[in-house]
Amino acid sequence: MSATPPVAAPKRRRGPAALQSPGFRRLTTAWVFTNLADSALYLMLAVWLKDLTGSDAAAALTFAMLGVPALLAPFLGQLADRFSRRRTLVVANVVVAAVVLTLLLVDDASQIVWIYAVVLVYATVAYLTAAAQTGLVRDLLPDDQLASGNGLLSSIDQSLRLVSPLLGAALYAVWGPHAVVILTAVAFLIAAGLLTTVRVTESEPETAEERGSYWTELTAGFRHLAGLPVLGRLTIILAIAFGVTGLVNVAIFPIIEQGLGLPTAALGPLTSLQGIGAVVAGLTAAAVIARWGEVRVFAIGVALLALGMAPTMTSSLPAVVVGLAAVGFGVTWTVVAFITLRQRLTPPRLQGRTGAATAIAINLPQTLVTLVGAAILGLVDYRLMILVTVLLALASLVLLPRTPRDSAPVPT
Repeated sequence: MSATPPVAAPKRRRGPAALQSPGFRRLTTAWVFTNLADSALYLMLAVWLKDLTGSDAAAALTFAMLGVPALLAPFLGQLADRFSRRRTLVVANVVVAAVVLTLLLVDDASQIVWIYAVVLVYATVAYLTAAAQTGLVRDLLPDDQLASGNGLLSSIDQSLRLVSPLLGAALYAVWGPHAVVILTAVAFLIAAGLLTTVRVTESEPETAEERGSYWTELTAGFRHLAGLPVLGRLTIILAIAFGVTGLVNVAIFPIIEQGLGLPTAALGPLTSLQGIGAVVAGLTAAAVIARWGEVRVFAIGVALLALGMAPTMTSSLPAVVVGLAAVGFGVTWTVVAFITLRQRLTPPRLQGRTGAATAIAINLPQTLVTLVGAAILGLVDYRLMILVTVLLALASLVLLPRTPRDSAPVPT
């Protein structure tokens, strides 16, 4: 009689826990295509405008246009919470593809107004899809997999920011801007097709009675963040720490030219170093959040962000390289920890509006500080601007919640 063969032990699943969800895997694949298109397009548009007009200001206005729709974020978050998130993402990607394809009609400088119009529509839809996606992720994943999912999406975003601009630049140089336009449209259409296959049981929208008045519904995201002490405090820290980095954004060329003695073309490689730190942070975020909790990881991220900027006051290239990698690492840990905590503590059908409120808390202060920094750059030593940034970012940490419950790790 033969012995019964031993039963093999099940293989331990490797990779991010969030990928156990088939729906999240489809969403992640769609995210790859939309990010590939996004990073390739918006930098190409700035270069295209520069070539059409010969004006640096005309090119720079592209980036300003990307930030303007933040003012519409509360309305866009409200839309994301009222309707099916999956259907919203599908329609939004199709609309973006159609709008971008109209750039094939642009041939000369007399049509640059249309390029700006496309950028405005493109950026507006991006705020809507961000609000819808954060809610869809919440519907797809259990609490203990949110950090894994957010970390993976962040790593993909940062990885493609390193690759996509190079792809866009190569297509632009060889075949012109219309080649990048076609690539972008096709990528968004593929993403829309993938999103139609996502199987998810979405949370039900609020009823009219639950929503209350229009103003109550519109401001619900802000009120929710303010009403929970832990989220309210962390939102204020985000606004301060990320807002003051607007001074460093303004000082970036003095840092490169005066501090390091390098040509302005060094901006690309230096930015890539920050991206590499961000990719590594995204891949490690879930593990450290499970061990230390979102609040502690958030605090470490802000500290790394602040301390990583300090070497830019020196003329040491190795120190600046390490510092920029630390900045990318810190920003990603901060954002992933905050988003994960916010998703856990927010009702399903309030996810879009709290996401929109967060976008305003980050983008509006940074935009205002950038304008102030641009006004005083010629009057103040750039190193003083960096010092102020470091000190204010670190000082914001005094607002951290102190209770053990707020800093508890995510239950697994």
